[in-house]
Amino acid sequence: MQRYIEKFISYLDIEKNYSPHTILNYRVDLQEFSVFLKETSLEKVDYLNLRRFLAFLKTRNLRSRTLARKLSCLRSFFRFLLREGYLKNNPTTLLSTPKLDKRLPNFLTENEVVKLVEAPPKDKISGLRDRAILETLYSTGIRVSELVGLSIDDIDFVGSVVKVFGKGRKERLAPIGEKALSAVHEYLNKRENESKALFLNKNGGRLTSRGIRDILEKYIKLTSLKTHVSPHTLRHSFATHLLNHGADLRSVQELLGHVNLSSTQIYTHLTTERLKIVYDKAHPRA
Repeated sequence: MQRYIEKFISYLDIEKNYSPHTILNYRVDLQEFSVFLKETSLEKVDYLNLRRFLAFLKTRNLRSRTLARKLSCLRSFFRFLLREGYLKNNPTTLLSTPKLDKRLPNFLTENEVVKLVEAPPKDKISGLRDRAILETLYSTGIRVSELVGLSIDDIDFVGSVVKVFGKGRKERLAPIGEKALSAVHEYLNKRENESKALFLNKNGGRLTSRGIRDILEKYIKLTSLKTHVSPHTLRHSFATHLLNHGADLRSVQELLGHVNLSSTQIYTHLTTERLKIVYDKAHPRA
């Protein structure tokens, strides 16, 4: 089993270009499955074995999304083994995916965003850095994992674009606004460290995703904004505000780096109030 897991992980890393975070999750899921199987060889794994494994997972009160991810991992694993000729049958074909509830993304109003991004003080290098981080997240809509991977050379100050490496390490160019560019420029002008990384922690190393979350939580408390705000909330706010101001769904899909339009369509639920206002103003019998 372990030999097959390593071959699959190598395939995800080299051929599929999956992110280290995704690869780690897949490895953990497969190791868990391996422990459950005990002495049962992969060649003997059938539909009933998989059903027992899913029943075991359900006893741990895991969320539907976590179960769905683990099932997706197993499907990918067995498809790989079948395609490479290690197995003759794929026992996952009969498994059904747990029904997922569609969660509406949490987002900030435009006034709340302004209050948040202008909260960091400009008289300290840490404050200049934090403002540049918040401005960049909201201006580009990039993921926090994409933000921490940015280097100074990834920002084109003349062309107003940022080179981003997204999911699957796919490269794309994200537009960045004047206010965010100005904040980044001001931060870099005051920074003495010559590291190539764009955003640094207090020790001079590249900031981590955890570090970004800590920074955001600090200013959420300082501004007394709503709770449950994460760096992803700024990404949701970015998409929602674009749609509210007339951007089309396809353009927002490209800006977010979504592969499928269905990932972007959830934001249409958030623009209902704007549509109601338009309807009330425009329809003669509204």
